[in-house]
Amino acid sequence: MLNELKQRLTAEFVGTFFLLLAVVGSGIMAETLSTDAGLQLLANSFATAGALACLILTFGRVSGAHFNPVVTLWARLEGGLSNRTAVSYVTAQVAGGILGVIAANIMFDLDAVHWSTKDRSDPALWFSEVIATFGLLMVIIGVVRSRKDHWVAVSVAAYIGGAYFFTSSTSFANPAVTVARTFSDTFAGIAPASAPMFVACQLVGCLAAVGVMRITHPK
Repeated sequence: MLNELKQRLTAEFVGTFFLLLAVVGSGIMAETLSTDAGLQLLANSFATAGALACLILTFGRVSGAHFNPVVTLWARLEGGLSNRTAVSYVTAQVAGGILGVIAANIMFDLDAVHWSTKDRSDPALWFSEVIATFGLLMVIIGVVRSRKDHWVAVSVAAYIGGAYFFTSSTSFANPAVTVARTFSDTFAGIAPASAPMFVACQLVGCLAAVGVMRITHPK
């Protein structure tokens, strides 16, 4: 049992590490290659979606490939995880995400920890995070409940890639990602002071999606 939990936590740690490496690393590379904000966002979204699909396919059968505390919260609410395991998942996700950002900073010859100064404190952005997270959970729950687990990786990656462009916040939709992105003052960063409200809105979006999907996609 302990060995199985160790495998699952390692998968969540490594998966979230590489997810943030992709998010922040591609953002830094995009800034280096172009001054066009649209092209920067396109490169960032493409790299993130591609990496996310690969990571879900790699670790899905090990841990469920959550890489996101709101997905873990849904699993806990559905009885799929114990409180202890859920907390362990979230801890692994946050730690992996922070180290992923630090690794991206180092790869591009920046300070290992470079606190973001990018302010994202605006009601429109908060509402955007509620919608972005609602949509992400809607897709995950809908695909899983439709017995189409083999489509989860493609569906989630496609949603995130699209949500980068149709949400004003560029769809963080992930508390671990939000916390980790405070560690890099680059294209993908978010100021530490802006992070708590993003996380709160993500939790609201998660709970709203779980409630709605229990109506539309009951077990």
